[in-house]
Amino acid sequence: MSKKRENSAKRSLWFKCLKTLLKLFIKKPKYVFLGEEFAEKSIILSNHVGATGPLTHELYFPKPFRFWGTYEMNMGLGKVYKYLSRTYFHEKKHWKLFWAKAFSIIASPFAFLFYRGLKLIPTYRDYRLKTTFDISNRVLDEGISLIIFPEDSHDGYHTELKKFFAGFLVLAYNRLKKGEDLPIYVTYLNKETRKWMIDKPIMTSELFNSGKNKEEIAEQLRIRCNELGKMK
Repeated sequence: MSKKRENSAKRSLWFKCLKTLLKLFIKKPKYVFLGEEFAEKSIILSNHVGATGPLTHELYFPKPFRFWGTYEMNMGLGKVYKYLSRTYFHEKKHWKLFWAKAFSIIASPFAFLFYRGLKLIPTYRDYRLKTTFDISNRVLDEGISLIIFPEDSHDGYHTELKKFFAGFLVLAYNRLKKGEDLPIYVTYLNKETRKWMIDKPIMTSELFNSGKNKEEIAEQLRIRCNELGKMK
């Protein structure tokens, strides 16, 4: 591993200590590969499962990687509080607003530090998405994978995913145009069984040579993700 890559993927010492502590309470999932194991550099799609997905992958994913995540968690403590209290706990987890605000007073400082430790790549839904792509391209250039949660979770996290946003396909297609055919892994983490189903990788070129547009490809991958979730 090059020094440049190590610096980009490496978590800080305090964060590594925190992860060691968390592993005492969070069990490692069973990885079930339906094809090849993870390539050295790839795009990995996963369901979010609330906080379970990001936390599980951060503790146990076997290769250097960076997350995509909502930009609010990369900003100041006030923005983190607002996101947790109104968006995460109230809108997505369906808590009453009073309890969401009360709990977020306690949770926000810890979440703020945790997301700093993750080195999260912020995502946006407007012109600032270019920033997401710029950072992601630098990470991929260093040989580091991306873990992305593409599901639309505006009304909560669902066992059966309802929609995939297609932003990750814009990134993959732009890499393809520059001569790099990235493998994309569709995966599903089952919270109850602690199994992470990992489909065989699909090359970016295979997806775009199908004649489908980005939204149709995203829907194809969403359907496959739900199929993985139903596998015994």
